[in-house]
Amino acid sequence: MLNRFTDVYGVEKWLKKTVTVEQIGSPIRRTQDQRATLVGLGLNKMHRRRTLEDTPAVRGMIKKVSHLVRVVDEK
Repeated sequence: MLNRFTDVYGVEKWLKKTVTVEQIGSPIRRTQDQRATLVGLGLNKMHRRRTLEDTPAVRGMIKKVSHLVRVVDEK
């Protein structure tokens, strides 16, 4: 899950993979656990975007509310 790159000074650094998600659905009339999952992802209003570390836990949260969020970018 880590990528190595060399910066302009020749120093090797490690980048963690990230995923950017955007909320596209309203939490109104959704179960409490789906609302809590959105809050856990850092989303609480429509069309908000968050860049998160790409971990299995985050991927599971995205899958749980896949009807309310969309993956915008993966790096």
